[in-house]
Amino acid sequence: MGETVVISSGQAVLPEPRGPLSDAVVSALRGEPSDRPFPLERARAADPLGDDAQLALHVCYELHYRGFDAVPPGWEWDPELLRLRSVLESGFERELRAGVEGGDDLAGVLDALLVEPVDGAGVSHHLRDAGEWWQLREYLVHRSIYHLKEADPHAWVIPRLQGRAKAALVAVEFDEFGGGRAEDMHSRLFADLLEAADLSSGYLHYLDRVTAHVPAAVNLMSMFGLHRRLRGALVGHFAAAEITTAPSAQRMAKALERLGAGEACTRFFTEHVEADAVHEQVMRRDVIGDLLEREPELTADVVFGVQATELLEQRLADHLLGAWSAGRSSLRQPLPDSSGPL
Repeated sequence: MGETVVISSGQAVLPEPRGPLSDAVVSALRGEPSDRPFPLERARAADPLGDDAQLALHVCYELHYRGFDAVPPGWEWDPELLRLRSVLESGFERELRAGVEGGDDLAGVLDALLVEPVDGAGVSHHLRDAGEWWQLREYLVHRSIYHLKEADPHAWVIPRLQGRAKAALVAVEFDEFGGGRAEDMHSRLFADLLEAADLSSGYLHYLDRVTAHVPAAVNLMSMFGLHRRLRGALVGHFAAAEITTAPSAQRMAKALERLGAGEACTRFFTEHVEADAVHEQVMRRDVIGDLLEREPELTADVVFGVQATELLEQRLADHLLGAWSAGRSSLRQPLPDSSGPL
């Protein structure tokens, strides 16, 4: 299994397929767009959360971000590829909705995110208290698929908001993008963290190594962002991320300190402890508050965004902790050994 290579333009090469759907997409993207149909019936029958469907969907979405090296730009809006993407999205959304409770109790859902169990047993708790260096590096590899494009998916919702909600969300995004300073962009801070942990900071470098849980989490953001009808769900997702990040980031900083890492490793997390404590209030009061004053019918969508985010995060956590408790790698291919932070 090879690594995903990144060239000077910042584009990754196409990943290795994981089944017939991703193989059809990757193979097609190696040439020019054509009228050749994609296997829609196979897509409808695929496991919506499985490796093959999630990688195929991730590749489709990536064409709207940086794209891939040597892939003709015309593929971004190719009608046949969009038709396949639509089928994959339908199955994905249906699976997410079936896996959550739903409803419109937004206050209850958000309040639940603020409850920190005394005997927490999540991934960041494990890494803080007992995690080993190889486990922490695997965690960073999984998170790199999103954090090297941190906040990019949320930008899709900006033109779909109005007034105070739009202004407040842009203020949060401004912080995510470093307040106008490239060296302080959160994606850059994560790249610095990877390098200090003796890992590659290449964009999508580890896509071939991560399991379907990871592209699923990023695909959720892209799907919510690229569909105007799901704008409430993207706001709910963003709020859930901002509410839960500060306490988990604090635990991650302590995990790195316990393992001997310096500021180059910890800064990404300490920055989130400070920033997201403020962002939580902005998202809840100004973004969600104003959005639902204008469009109260989106309440259930905001709830769905929160719940779907928690569903996929729990699936990833179960995978990580299950693998580590069994003494095996959580990656599709283990990383080379590293003695410790640089």
